[in-house]
Amino acid sequence: MLYKELQPADMYMIRLPYSFSDYDRQLLTLLYQPLVGAESISLYLTLWADGEAQNNEQLPHYQLMNVLGVSIGKIFQARIALEAIGLLRTWQKSENDGRVFYYELTAPLDAESFLKDPLLSMFLLGKIGENAYKQLRNRFIQPPNWNDGFTDVSRTFMDVFKPSSKTGNALSYEDNFQSKKRMDSLPFYFDQFDFALLQEGLSEQLVPKSAMTIEAKEVIAKLAFLYNLHPVEMQKVVILALDDELHLSEARLKKACADYYKLTVSKTAPVMEKIEQSAKAVPEKSQPLSKEEELIHYLETTAPAVVLKDIANGKDPILADVQLANHFVTHFKMPIGVVNVLLQYVLLRTDMKLTKSYAEKIASHWMRKDVKTAKQAMELARSEHEQYIKWKSEGSKQKSYTKKPVREEKVPDWFYKKDGETKQSGETTNGIQNIDQERQKLLADLNALKR
Repeated sequence: MLYKELQPADMYMIRLPYSFSDYDRQLLTLLYQPLVGAESISLYLTLWADGEAQNNEQLPHYQLMNVLGVSIGKIFQARIALEAIGLLRTWQKSENDGRVFYYELTAPLDAESFLKDPLLSMFLLGKIGENAYKQLRNRFIQPPNWNDGFTDVSRTFMDVFKPSSKTGNALSYEDNFQSKKRMDSLPFYFDQFDFALLQEGLSEQLVPKSAMTIEAKEVIAKLAFLYNLHPVEMQKVVILALDDELHLSEARLKKACADYYKLTVSKTAPVMEKIEQSAKAVPEKSQPLSKEEELIHYLETTAPAVVLKDIANGKDPILADVQLANHFVTHFKMPIGVVNVLLQYVLLRTDMKLTKSYAEKIASHWMRKDVKTAKQAMELARSEHEQYIKWKSEGSKQKSYTKKPVREEKVPDWFYKKDGETKQSGETTNGIQNIDQERQKLLADLNALKR
């Protein structure tokens, strides 16, 4: 139920404010991937590759679905995970023909900043274990005494260069530009932490206000979030972390908080887990989805290539069928849900053969009817079924009468549900009315047995 958050037809653009390198790829793979998962990193790398090749070009999210081979819901979940970890920022704009998203890829933190951050380092430790964590530290962090015994003989700028008497071009200081740079910390908004309550129990003589710098407050808020400690408990941590000069350093705060947690809560490290996100704009339903609503949701949010594979019982579709489906989406601008209904209807009506001319004729009819949703396409397929049978007969000069009627008349399950009624196809039934009838029949049989 994410159709109000993100749709396959929504367009997107990419901005790369930083020149990415192989070092960034290593950071993403080894440090960030255990936290956000492979799908999120795949989305990041795909946007990275597209961003290097295009210049403010608008692309449909349907393209991402095809490249990654996942549904639009998976792309949304991967996107918000990247946003939460500080690798992506998203802007949205509404236009006449839909929405446009602007994705700005943020460079990953360097290894030292990542491993020094209390949230990220503890999150990673809980994911990969202590041994793997130590190996990563040794891989990325240089030992502090690597230059013991050496003397720095590097020349300074003034040792090598000097001002010249020659005149050059005029220098302008009025250029307005934004420099490219990487982040040095995880974006963490600590407004929700109650610093007023924290400072109520700390006297000015014991903990001066000068000690509560912006940097110290950010570390305190992160540690309280990580260890799930109340502001009153954090008062004890702050007192333990004060040095002789009444200053609060990041290292002392982290050590004091870890010690307090071990003494009062648990000797094992805290573990963080991902919150399952749901669409904010979709109101909760009092009743579960019906079978048809589940089918419509599947058709509206699944890439046509995946639908073709599902129809073939998990077998990969041939390239021509995938290209035809993509052609309907990219060239004719048909919504994905409508294309998926078309694929289901045509394949099951033509003995699993995706006939191009027949599919294009029905697609042209739906375009003239301005069909926008999977539900509209299903209703139109039901109402125009007789006409579509004639088109199929006209398109086949050599009709085969050797096939069984049941094969000739095979249609999708959703075809039999019309105007709120449930019709029967063979022994299968769809709809709530038949379920209620069966329930009443069973109750009647049980009452008869009691008598």
